[in-house]
Amino acid sequence: MKTVNYENILDILEDRFMKNLGRHEGLIWELVKEKIEANPNKLQILIKMEKTGGEPDVIGKDEKTGEYIICDCSPETPIDRRSICYDKEALEARKNNKPNGNAIEMAAEIGIELLNEEEYRRLQTVGEFDTKTSSWIKTPTEIRARGGALFGDRRYNHVFVYHNGADSYYSGRGFRGIVRI
Repeated sequence: MKTVNYENILDILEDRFMKNLGRHEGLIWELVKEKIEANPNKLQILIKMEKTGGEPDVIGKDEKTGEYIICDCSPETPIDRRSICYDKEALEARKNNKPNGNAIEMAAEIGIELLNEEEYRRLQTVGEFDTKTSSWIKTPTEIRARGGALFGDRRYNHVFVYHNGADSYYSGRGFRGIVRI
């Protein structure tokens, strides 16, 4: 894991924000920074996102709530969140070759939510992500009740959303998260 702490996280985030202005056109770093500094719990979440390879960055602002939307923007699914199944139920159902964890619980430990399909597709409009990996996304209850789960990736310059058994796991599949501040 990266060495990230309260002293350097704001510098890391500012540097990423400035290098990727196309992800958040019209937004001003100083205003984002003020919101982050006013929310120490969210700052801790951003540190955890960074430490697990997420490379969090602002991808927009919710005009209704005034919240900034910060998402994992690592080119590929975050490296320290791969080789996991979808949720606890899927993990417990595996009899052999259990993965080391699951996306839902890991996201909760970090303090983030998995992206839903709309958010995942929105993320792909500000960059090209998951061109070699894939990311679990929030799965509708009716699909999960039948044993499935959804994941997305980008191939052939197209964003795909697929299904798989929730208990499946691959070295190149993890999850991305989102937090609102």
